[in-house]
Amino acid sequence: MSKGLSIRNELLRKSREAMFAAVQTYNNPLITFKAETFITLAVISWTYLLHAYLKEQGIIYKYYTQIGKIKRYDKTKYGAYKYWELERCLNDNNCPLDGNTKNNLKFLIGIRHEIEHQMTNKIDEYISAKLQACAINYDYYIKKLFGDKYAINDSLALTIQFSPLIPEQENFLRNNDYLNSNIKNFIVEFEDKLHDEEIKNIHYAYRVCFVPLTANRAKQADKVIEFIKADDPMAEKFNKDYLVLKETEKEKFLPKQIVGLMNNKGYTKFNFYQHTKLWKKKDAKNPKFNYGHEVCNQWYWYSNWLKIVEEYCEQKSEQLNKKKIASLTLAIKSSCLTTVRGVTRQSFILFVCCRLG
Repeated sequence: MSKGLSIRNELLRKSREAMFAAVQTYNNPLITFKAETFITLAVISWTYLLHAYLKEQGIIYKYYTQIGKIKRYDKTKYGAYKYWELERCLNDNNCPLDGNTKNNLKFLIGIRHEIEHQMTNKIDEYISAKLQACAINYDYYIKKLFGDKYAINDSLALTIQFSPLIPEQENFLRNNDYLNSNIKNFIVEFEDKLHDEEIKNIHYAYRVCFVPLTANRAKQADKVIEFIKADDPMAEKFNKDYLVLKETEKEKFLPKQIVGLMNNKGYTKFNFYQHTKLWKKKDAKNPKFNYGHEVCNQWYWYSNWLKIVEEYCEQKSEQLNKKKIASLTLAIKSSCLTTVRGVTRQSFILFVCCRLG
């Protein structure tokens, strides 16, 4: 193994470990110094990641002074080379990151500059979306630049809480007078320079909103996570900058409800026997189709199966609507008999055919 490849691999190993430590620390319920620790470790992690990339590309990422054709490398007072810090890597033309990911990292660098000089209080609520985006962006780029074997997405989990955040706690956090004014000022000044599209981009800040679900009936027992678009009417009460994850339930129907719905649509000859034949023919209770689910020994059908049944009824409309068609024909004949007396039989048949057509 060449020296360059060995250095690159060591940088990647330490970069991943730094991000692991950042995530694990942030998810530790016993630690309150979360955001500050995450940012410090994440900056180191990203710095090593970009150093590994620049090393692999053969790009010099040390500070130096050019004297003629000679490069004089800058060193610390103890003789170590001065390598680029993260912000210098982001500003270089060879940086492989997209603009929104750069904005996210520059935001966190700015926060780090503020917190390293003085104590902060309860800043997690204000910047947690940026921290989540930072972690997701990291997993994306380490895989993109160095391959899937370096992925860390299995370790990027949502924090588990023992109790939900009640409105009173949220108001306390958002109206916290103890939040340092320097942090507030930095956030306002930094985001004032960004366009709305950049602020809303998930690579800059990843925001997720959860809505609790209560299921009081067996029919509502199973749950599903539904992604709601920002322009969906259901999401109007939420901030449209958010990706809304709404915990909801699938609508379910008993067999008798499905038969009743089809009867109400005019398919009066559709019955339980035909419904049973249909679902058996299509093997509709096979879990792979996800047409329904059994709850407490009772089978419930989902709305996607209801659509299949309706399509079947439309295809068989002549058979299932015979009573309706017969009564319509009889009504037309009766009407015609009262209005066309004296007309020849041939004309009468033609007239009825036209009416039926």
